[in-house]
Amino acid sequence: MSSQELIKVAVIQLYAEPLKVEHNFNKAANFIRAAAFQGAKLAVLPEYHLTAWVPDRPGFLEATRQWKTYLQKYQALAKECNICIVPGTIVECHEGEDGEERVLWNPAYFIDNKGEILGSYKKKNLWHSERGHLTSSAHSPHEVIETPIGPVGMLICWDLAFPEAFRELIAKGAKIIIIPSFWTLWDSTPAGMEYNKTAEALFIDSSITSRAFENTCAVIFANAGGPSSRGYAGLSQVTVPFIGPLVRLGSGEEGMCVVNLNTAVLEAAEDCYKVREDLSRQDWHYDYRHNRTSHKI
Repeated sequence: MSSQELIKVAVIQLYAEPLKVEHNFNKAANFIRAAAFQGAKLAVLPEYHLTAWVPDRPGFLEATRQWKTYLQKYQALAKECNICIVPGTIVECHEGEDGEERVLWNPAYFIDNKGEILGSYKKKNLWHSERGHLTSSAHSPHEVIETPIGPVGMLICWDLAFPEAFRELIAKGAKIIIIPSFWTLWDSTPAGMEYNKTAEALFIDSSITSRAFENTCAVIFANAGGPSSRGYAGLSQVTVPFIGPLVRLGSGEEGMCVVNLNTAVLEAAEDCYKVREDLSRQDWHYDYRHNRTSHKI
């Protein structure tokens, strides 16, 4: 086992005032500055933290046209505070030359502490209500980003439900998986809530812990916050194998937690479970390649 490395991580749980983009940015920036003051090397924000998910409201499309402005603001903030930032997701509107053809992406970016964009990921597995608005990255492969905190993979919200995404990332060397999310208790159906009103909280907690164990990786999950009376689940956390959540925001309210992530636990887990070792074998019997000719699961 190699020597330990402590990475101080800030996970930020925010409530987005619908379409109040500048207000939401300023609130996020205050949290990031506080995280940097506490010595964090990385700050992670939730999905849709600038606009909320209100695609049918007047003004949503116009807000998505500002994506580059706010991405650049986060780049400047990362450089100012000497901190890496994953600014949740910022929905991007890309228009054709005629101004009529429109594509909406929902990407996450990794910005290093010098303000440089090291990589990005566009959401692949869209939630049901997103499919009429967003464009999936579909068959594009999951890629690992080399960062100051090590090799990172990024997923977004509903991607958590797909173990294949994690497998592809760790097979390529990712040690930390970052997941901005906008996941509420009300994402369940009425039938599901009859069985368990907090089913989505159970889904989130159990899935994150399982993914950390079965992939010998750390999972940084930053979820939207807000009033529990409106279904906000919260549960933002940093989770590792053997231990489970190192820190966890249990309510739906806003907040931030800063924690030391000891990467030695990831190597200890791999020494125990040898998942990555098995995946690297030439005769490994599962095929998770994302192409149309591979074995269908």
